[in-house]
Amino acid sequence: MSETPPNTLQYRFDGPEDAPVLILGPSLGTTWHMWDRQVPELSKHWRIFRFDMPGHGGAPAYPSGSVTELARRLLVTLDGLGVQRFGFAGCAFGGALGMELALRHPERIASLALIAASPRFGTADEFRQRGVIVRTNGLDPMARTSPERWFTSGFAAAQPAITEWAVQMVRTTDPGCYIAACEALAAFDVRAELGRIGVPTLVLAGSDDQVTGPAEARTLVAGIPDARLAVVPGASHLVPVEQPAAVTDLLVRHFSTAWQPAFDSSTGQMAIPAISAAPVKPVLAPPPSTAPVAEIGPAAAQPVPLGGRPDPYDAGIKVRREVLGDAHVDRALASADEFSGDFQEFVTRYAWGEIWDRPGLDRRSRSCVTLTALVAGGHFDELAFHTRAALRNGLTPVEIREVLLQAAVYCGVPAANSAFKVAQQVIREETTPQE
Repeated sequence: MSETPPNTLQYRFDGPEDAPVLILGPSLGTTWHMWDRQVPELSKHWRIFRFDMPGHGGAPAYPSGSVTELARRLLVTLDGLGVQRFGFAGCAFGGALGMELALRHPERIASLALIAASPRFGTADEFRQRGVIVRTNGLDPMARTSPERWFTSGFAAAQPAITEWAVQMVRTTDPGCYIAACEALAAFDVRAELGRIGVPTLVLAGSDDQVTGPAEARTLVAGIPDARLAVVPGASHLVPVEQPAAVTDLLVRHFSTAWQPAFDSSTGQMAIPAISAAPVKPVLAPPPSTAPVAEIGPAAAQPVPLGGRPDPYDAGIKVRREVLGDAHVDRALASADEFSGDFQEFVTRYAWGEIWDRPGLDRRSRSCVTLTALVAGGHFDELAFHTRAALRNGLTPVEIREVLLQAAVYCGVPAANSAFKVAQQVIREETTPQE
């Protein structure tokens, strides 16, 4: 195990010191112990490296707000240990981390396994909503509902000790680090980049996973050039815990037969491994021969105005979605017609691309200013969705209350009275845990 400075991760090794390194990446809300049942067999062949995400499993609570930042911390940790090249198997958030490493640091990855993973996990709104709930209610709502997200109902009923262990894993996670990880998943989207993952990849899903199930797995297989699919029957989202023997067997076979050799910088070439003649069990399907069901091309380039300054529209639409949520922005853009379309473009480009994207104030401060201005102007329809935005930007209900009390002094009691009614309803809707 390790002592953990802020720029690295808490880790442990298992297995022979001279064996190739295989990294096992955890899911959001779990610890390295989710892989306990795989380690005895995997450590016969590889030196197993496991790590905890910040604030998980007692790891120091240094939040990491993006998958890219967590990948950087992992590589700093590995560099300090002299580990340059490795296989990587990641579950859910761990799968996002594996894709990030394969895309940004392909020279480090020898082989990849993506378990219960997706190139985009749900919608940004869903994960930001989780952050709002945790910020207001703590982690108990997430902990209580984790068994139904992670396990089939039959497994949860038959294994109460494991179910309670799962609940406690989430409950003991640092809330700030959990919220930061939700923000990281909200921003994660590599759908347009899957074709650049160049290592042999096993994509593994539980047949009953309602979070990232076989449909998301097939999207990965369709997009990654050298990928095979394995669907594990009778398993939900936390497949390594629910079906440990099946997952272990699949990982052993994949990493034993699909380990890409290192790039030789002296010759500029890479050795091509021989194709294994070992039979493949029916559960593993070869890469599909058909084209992907859907292809997502790069975003159309926006024009650069005269004067050479980049058009702020791209930044504006990104910030607008992050602050107000995809659903709200989609509704606004869909309702735009020939009469109102120019106004929507104007708001995106100048309000969101020019002002909200300026570095002089953080988004929490901008939300405080915006709420106050809307109260002063009596714009209570907009106050509703900017209250939602304020919660996404990290303001707590208590802080929003203080902003409205301050506004009552300077904007008038009647305006603040209306504002409290609007904000109270929004806060109730946004912070009530979904059972």
